[in-house]
Amino acid sequence: MSTFISSNLESLMAWAQATSLWTYSIGGGCCVDEMLSAQGCRYDLERFGCLPQSHPEQADLLIVSTAVTQRMSEVILEIYGRMPSPKYVMAVGACANGGGPFSERVTYAAARPLEEILPVDVYVPGCPPRPEALMNGLIRLQEKIRSG
Repeated sequence: MSTFISSNLESLMAWAQATSLWTYSIGGGCCVDEMLSAQGCRYDLERFGCLPQSHPEQADLLIVSTAVTQRMSEVILEIYGRMPSPKYVMAVGACANGGGPFSERVTYAAARPLEEILPVDVYVPGCPPRPEALMNGLIRLQEKIRSG
């Protein structure tokens, strides 16, 4: 009997975690514009349970949509360390996924993929990615959380 209850409790906890992702965003440039439009009334990310937070201590999901430079990687690691567990990371756009136009071949301090400094759970491609792509990434992350 206890196995049945704990198994259902685990699935309930996974469902609650997946449907209430509070986000903290780090970004700049064109990806931020698309992310802001995704939070507006036309796409409404809140219907997926995504609420933007102003402090990383309140967030479950770190959304990185900027070029990961030498200095920015230190900031990203510090913010990731301040987030409570369980925590998830979403790399949004070409800059976070692989450096984009600011890749290593341009300058020594230029961007590298986010996956080199953090474990990335979901990749959202595009430069800039459409709001639909961001929503698809959130849905994929929710499915990943539900499946365990």
